Order: sequence, then structure tokens, then C-alpha cells
Amino acid sequence: MNVAAAVLIGGGSSRMGSDKAQRPFCGVASATRTSRLLATLFEDVMLVGGQAPTDAVGRRIEDAPGPRSALRGLVAALEASHAERVLIVATDLPLLTPALLLALVAWPVADVVLPRRGAHMEPLCALWSRERAAICARIHLDAGRLALHEVVAQLAARHLEGADLQAADPDSAALANANTPEAWSHLESLR
Repeated sequence: MNVAAAVLIGGGSSRMGSDKAQRPFCGVASATRTSRLLATLFEDVMLVGGQAPTDAVGRRIEDAPGPRSALRGLVAALEASHAERVLIVATDLPLLTPALLLALVAWPVADVVLPRRGAHMEPLCALWSRERAAICARIHLDAGRLALHEVVAQLAARHLEGADLQAADPDSAALANANTPEAWSHLESLR
């Protein structure tokens, strides 16, 4: 009850050449697919920014004002949420699983809980504390400092990593990001 979920769908999709939120993945628009997954786990699902497919599940939230960036969507989701924590995911993670998302929710509470493999962390599949993270993210957005890793560095972060991440994502595929048509086709071939 204290966790809401949000799909960020307002990205530029410049490398993809078309709107990733609308792009079909195994026959279903990516934002629809992700929102349906989130709706099986959370009561409140938000579709943030961009043009959501008509069959996507959740309430529509406009991006926060500012330069086009993932940070804009993060701020909008955090500020629109009524829950204490918000699980925020990008629309270009088509292989997300309930196991990974629930592992993030079950992890000890922090300002942000995010997966990390080696030096790579994934702030666009992370559980954010609405109050603390919203303040920090808004300051960064207003200052034009748009890098999500800089926001994470300012917060008390916990990482789902190592054997714990492997247990939640045994195929190491749930965080596979699809930014190009070739990557999209490759990930579809894994389904």
C-alpha cells in the first residue's frame, strides 16, 4: 500500500527512430506491456510524460517542466505520487520481471533502492522515497543538472547486487535495455 509505480514514457527515442512507448514488443506496445506488469503488483500505476498507448494501464501524468530528460519524468512521478515510495521504470526495459521488482520493494528501505551490476547501476528501475528523493531531484532539475547518477549520489542509496540480484534475475536479462531497432529485435528473440 505504501508503494506506487510509474512508467517513464516521455523519452526522445532518438536512437530508436520511433517512440519506444508505442513500439510493439512481442505484439504489445512497450508502455502497455510495462504498465500491465506493474498493475499486477501495485494499485497505483502512473504513465509519466509522452503519449501513452490507449490500452496502457494507469493514470496519466505530465512531465515536469524543464529540459527533456529522464530526470523530468522522475520529478513528475515523485511529485504526483501519494505513496511513500515509488517504483520508477523506463519503458525500454521489456524483459522486466515481477521477481526483480518485488526484490527491490522487499529490500531494506532507503532514499533509493536500485539494482547494480559491477559499476553499473540502473536508476530507471529503482524504488525511490517520494519525500527525500523528490526534493533532491527537483533541486537538480531546476539547476539543469540532469544526470540521474548525481541525484543518486546525493541520497542514501541501497543496492540490490551480487548474489541477491542474481537470485531475483537469474538470467541477467530483466534489465536489458533496448535503445535501437537492432537491440529491440534481439530482445524479442529472447522471448
